[in-house]
Amino acid sequence: MTHPDQDHPTRVAIVDDHPMVAEGIQSILESYDDLAVVGSFSSAKAVIDALDTLDPDVILMDLNMPDMGGLTATEIVLERRPGTRILVLSMHDSPEYIASALSHGAMGYILKDVPTDEIKQAIDAVMAGERYLCTGAKGSLEPKDGTAREALTGREQTILLQLAQGKSNKAVAQALDISVRTVETHRKNIKRKLGISSTAGLTRYALEHGVLQGTGARL
Repeated sequence: MTHPDQDHPTRVAIVDDHPMVAEGIQSILESYDDLAVVGSFSSAKAVIDALDTLDPDVILMDLNMPDMGGLTATEIVLERRPGTRILVLSMHDSPEYIASALSHGAMGYILKDVPTDEIKQAIDAVMAGERYLCTGAKGSLEPKDGTAREALTGREQTILLQLAQGKSNKAVAQALDISVRTVETHRKNIKRKLGISSTAGLTRYALEHGVLQGTGARL
């Protein structure tokens, strides 16, 4: 992917159900010549429906949305358009929120009270392929235990449930209306996170952790 320049500004979409916040961010970003705000949305579903039309490079995603959570939306966006950079914009600075956002595929996390120029800095960083955490988020995410296992996302739990029932990648793809390649990617991530190398191992894990009874397996 080429780096943005004056002829090809970075295309940014804003997703926040607070109009004043969204308008404030939009006016800040529109002051930069190398950024183009291609849409502002008050719901996660709306930006997902507009993905193909808008083709955003970066999505500023609030976590708490009325129709669909920002984490679920992040997973769906990345399934459909893997090259999109998700930058979570939130008021929550707890380690759980930040770690969860990153495990769902977000490339950055900034708090809503950051200085305005830091939003631009974060966009530039994720466009350069770097992860970006604002100072408040970094301090909150100091590792307490280096051996902690990375948690499965809701989408990964859903796919684990399907695989543990003996379904093929193709059958899972059809059931969830995603591509076989996407299922394979999720499957690889699940195995990596759980440290399991075989399908039998995944099934055993699902049984032992109640996934086959549907625990936590909702989208």
